[in-house]
Amino acid sequence: MPEGHEVHIVMSIDSTHRTPRIKDWLAGRPPWHMCFTPTSASWIKQVERWLAALRHQQPRRGVHRSTAELKADIIAFIAPHNEKPMPYG
Repeated sequence: MPEGHEVHIVMSIDSTHRTPRIKDWLAGRPPWHMCFTPTSASWIKQVERWLAALRHQQPRRGVHRSTAELKADIIAFIAPHNEKPMPYG
């Protein structure tokens, strides 16, 4: 990572991310910052649902002999969503 950049890790509120071990690890890495979404952040749940649909409908249904084949199938899944974008829910 280039010097001078910061890394922000966005996570849902969860006590496992706030353990002393994690806090100590982050303390040794000043450019790393934990950012927690509020419990009412419904948008993150929509993103999680969409990614789950992608995972279940595309890669698991096919046989991929290469990374290129997997990437093509993922792009094929995303393309129709981008043609007529609308809120996911």
